[in-house]
Amino acid sequence: VLERLDPAGRVTVAELVPGIIEWARGPMAELTAGCLDDSRVTLRMGDVGDAIRAGARQYDAILLDVDNGPDGLTRPANDGLYSARGLDEARAALRPGGVLAIWSAAPDPAFARRLARGGFTVDEVRTRARDNGKGAHHVIWFATPR
Repeated sequence: VLERLDPAGRVTVAELVPGIIEWARGPMAELTAGCLDDSRVTLRMGDVGDAIRAGARQYDAILLDVDNGPDGLTRPANDGLYSARGLDEARAALRPGGVLAIWSAAPDPAFARRLARGGFTVDEVRTRARDNGKGAHHVIWFATPR
């Protein structure tokens, strides 16, 4: 994201688990290339849902890679992100023309329908994490408010 971002652009990273940040700055520092220390990045320790709710018309994009899919697998409270109310909150946090992107380990037709019912135009993209054509298929939903 930072490679494509305008010099005046801003990125907010919301992270609930301090160990993830320690990992990004420690053993994975070469891979993360100091992105968390870029002057355009604001690190917000806490629940991403709180950042979304506080961001009325603030974001051009919200990129969620929170659980293995649209349910609170790792933390039951994350269910709210994928609920009708959570999707309303995400839509309210987006600027006109903004996009909500949600990564999932597997397809979920019911969630894709929930996005559509929630006022989004949905593009479901199936992809693999590896470029060599091997490994599991994943889904990313790109949802733009109608």
